[in-house]
Amino acid sequence: MKLNLRVWRQQSADAPGAMVTYEVDGISKDMSFLEMLDTLNEDLTLRGEEPVAFDHDCREGICGACSLVINGDAHGPERTTTCQLHMRSFRDGDTIDVEPWRAAAFPVVKDLVVDRGAFDRIIGAGGYITAPTGSAPEAHATAVPKADADRAFEHAECIGCGACVAACPNGSAMLFTSAKVNHLNVLPQGAPERETRVLDMVAQMDAEGFGGCTLTGECATACPKGIPLPSITAMNREWLRATRASRR
Repeated sequence: MKLNLRVWRQQSADAPGAMVTYEVDGISKDMSFLEMLDTLNEDLTLRGEEPVAFDHDCREGICGACSLVINGDAHGPERTTTCQLHMRSFRDGDTIDVEPWRAAAFPVVKDLVVDRGAFDRIIGAGGYITAPTGSAPEAHATAVPKADADRAFEHAECIGCGACVAACPNGSAMLFTSAKVNHLNVLPQGAPERETRVLDMVAQMDAEGFGGCTLTGECATACPKGIPLPSITAMNREWLRATRASRR
């Protein structure tokens, strides 16, 4: 395959950026999108040019590092992570636009790399789970109904990639925050900090400068792990309950 790539190049957060066009040839349809970018960078290096900076780590769809907007879609045309997107999703001669996440709370570090430290600070605001010290408890010491366990695992699948923010027209982080709140709040182990957790995490999310949620649903559509939109309404209920309790 021969492709025309229009890639966002930006030297630093303070420098102006622009789309730069590159041509890559000899691309196999079995390559992942990141392997295609590796090929581009090999060509650039051989020509004495600076390679394109982009985030990646596990390349197995687990870590969420591969954050790219491809032809206007977070992670590209398939509902998966960029590292699991293969070039068979494109055609020979295609022009492909490659950009970083676009959100005020995700400042560009360089080229396609953005700083997603805001997510870490939201998680940090949630604090810890109270647990007694000493010997490990029996596996079945705390009974968890299957429905609650399923809900917890469903939300725990969130890998923090940020596609929900990139896809949201408001740049909201509600889906991410709700996943992190709900996967603990539905379990008995998370009950002691249930109220403070949701209040503190939502407050931190607002402080980071993410946009407001208007439930357009783009976040859930783009999420590679399928975190459902009702996760947001569940967190809103938790927040309202905790807010009322804090005023008593």
